[in-house]
Amino acid sequence: MSAKTRVLVVDDEPAILRFLKPALEANNYEIEAVGTVKEAVQRIAAKAPDVVVLDLGLPDGDGKDVIRQVREWSKIPIVVLSARDREAEKIEALDLGADDFVNKPFGVGELMARLRAALRHRIERDGGVAAVRIGNVEIDTVKHRVTRAGEEVHLTPKEFELLAFLVRHAGRVVTHRQILAAVWGAAHTSDTQYLRVYIGQLRQKIEENADDPAIIKTEPGIGYRMEG
Repeated sequence: MSAKTRVLVVDDEPAILRFLKPALEANNYEIEAVGTVKEAVQRIAAKAPDVVVLDLGLPDGDGKDVIRQVREWSKIPIVVLSARDREAEKIEALDLGADDFVNKPFGVGELMARLRAALRHRIERDGGVAAVRIGNVEIDTVKHRVTRAGEEVHLTPKEFELLAFLVRHAGRVVTHRQILAAVWGAAHTSDTQYLRVYIGQLRQKIEENADDPAIIKTEPGIGYRMEG
């Protein structure tokens, strides 16, 4: 039997915990739950779970404080699960280092997919995976080579740098600010129109249908998610 994945749920709503527990256990997760910012930070430090599911509305503070504190010393996957649906809240949580954001009410299938993606991203990052395949597109970040249906795709250096960043975060939402800071530098974090142009160029080169992209998805008002 494979070892269970340990998940820490940080939420003070008993109804959510009653709903999540059987769903997570059915998907081979071992669940532990806490209900405050203080308990969450202490438990993550002491027990290092494999992944965290985090509500933002906690009785002793904002869940974003958990992200802020934990990211000072850990890259543990954190998936925010919250009723707050304002784009600004999502952007701030993601910019602080959350791996993903799921809105309440939510579907179990969606949450499980987001958890798998967050865990897969951590494994790939730690293992230094060099090449990925998405549909008929293969991206090798070491050889700086991209092929689509076996044919080489010619990218400019900046297009490849942008694509490589998205590959490293495949399955995650990355904000405009995160992408711009990583690829163009901190002085360009507000140049979202510039980013849209480059995303459009990439889609023209790697997507089957650039007007209905299947690889680089738009998260309206927030950023982008590369399917992974």
